[in-house]
Amino acid sequence: MFCILAVPAALAAGVAAGALAPSVFPTLVPALRDAAQPVLVRLGAAPAPPRAEAPSAAAARAGSDEDHADKDHAGHDHAGNNHAGHDHSDHDHAGDDHAGRSHADHDRAGHDHAGHKHKHGHGPERAEGVVALTPAQIEASGIRVAEARPGTLRHALTVPGTVVPDGERVARVAAKVVGTVAELRKRLGERVEKGEVVAVLDSREVAEAKNDYIAALVGQELQETLFERDHALWDKKISAEQQFLRARTGLVEARLKVDLARQKLSALGVPDAEVAALGDNPLPGKPGPGEDEHTVGLRRAPRLGLQRYELRAPIAGQVIERRVDLGAPVNDEGQEKEIYTIADLSRVWVELAVPVADLGGVRPGQAVTLRRSADEAGTPGRVVFASPMLDPQTRAAKVIAAVENPDLAWRPGAYASVRIALADDPAPVVVPRAALQTVEGETVVFVRRADGFEKRAVRLGPGDGQTVSVLSGVAAGEAVAAENSFVLKAELGKAEAEHGH
Repeated sequence: MFCILAVPAALAAGVAAGALAPSVFPTLVPALRDAAQPVLVRLGAAPAPPRAEAPSAAAARAGSDEDHADKDHAGHDHAGNNHAGHDHSDHDHAGDDHAGRSHADHDRAGHDHAGHKHKHGHGPERAEGVVALTPAQIEASGIRVAEARPGTLRHALTVPGTVVPDGERVARVAAKVVGTVAELRKRLGERVEKGEVVAVLDSREVAEAKNDYIAALVGQELQETLFERDHALWDKKISAEQQFLRARTGLVEARLKVDLARQKLSALGVPDAEVAALGDNPLPGKPGPGEDEHTVGLRRAPRLGLQRYELRAPIAGQVIERRVDLGAPVNDEGQEKEIYTIADLSRVWVELAVPVADLGGVRPGQAVTLRRSADEAGTPGRVVFASPMLDPQTRAAKVIAAVENPDLAWRPGAYASVRIALADDPAPVVVPRAALQTVEGETVVFVRRADGFEKRAVRLGPGDGQTVSVLSGVAAGEAVAAENSFVLKAELGKAEAEHGH
């Protein structure tokens, strides 16, 4: 077979040699022309004879030629020549300029015959929109899944706020009498307990009030003695009734004076225990030196320190302000009246300015979350007041929220971002917002399947800051990539790019 094929090839080579050099070999017979062929090759006047191919290579070429014979070459342009209607089974390419290249060479060069793209085998085709990952790869990529399920959309309003002391836990230690500061027992920032003495004043007004109370007690004792004597005489019909009634009236008046003096001391802030101690001065049972039975008790023990006026803390808390110095006069005209300001900062208020457009959804009792920044854990609280009045400058309403502050993390004057929880709406299917990705202009999620994840286009409904409702595309109970879903988006883009190439 190879010998039969060699004869036409030799004749063709001889004819080509004769055509290239007719003046040199006009009368050469085919045998001499064959002998001269190597010389012509070295001179460049004739192409090199084709090499003998191995049977396997020839078989491969034959198979390739058969493939090309089966393909539709209509419209295919080989170096500018149209092969429409050629019979490729005979491989008759007379007049075609292939520059010595066979159809197998064209195939290996990657030519596109009639727009047909030659596919290179890369194993089984991957389903569109599927990212194949093993469980180990999913774990290594940090991808976490969450179940699409019914949930509640929690609508919220975020507004700025300023921390201030709780108005119900602020107290001022004020001087109720005119006097001079004798002692200051607390410094700024120190902790005080309710009823603890924080300052002492020297006051003539207090001394006079205490003296009036003692005098009222003495008068009451006298009237009680007179009343007992006149009552005994009246029972024995010794004295007139008028005398008895006069003694009775005197006792009532004496008791009224004692009550009035006691209330005056109480109004000045003198504790009841100290008032009771003023009357604790019993009469001696026996006459002392220079006394008889009629003068017993006239010389009472002297009362010292009646001018001392103690100021006590009305609440437990922390001293946040001191307004006077030691020895300063207080409470007179033009003088300071407040000594200390005490605040209990274990609970604070947050003053909010809510725009009038959002005010309708804010009510006392709603939950709030207080944050300094978006990445920190919030401090819970409650709305305690929503003003019905608008600020004429800002056209916003004042809203106050109370926040527990046991560790004093929130200090008055600090700024915060406050999230007010509004109405809650149920939703049949919700997914985390972190699960959403945008691929080719549409919103998708990646649904977990046995061999990895599947891209799924979804139609979204309303949402809140953490979750969003899904109207279509994902059913309740399906697992979606909730964390690091961008890794799946990148892998999907990479796979589609390789497939397109």
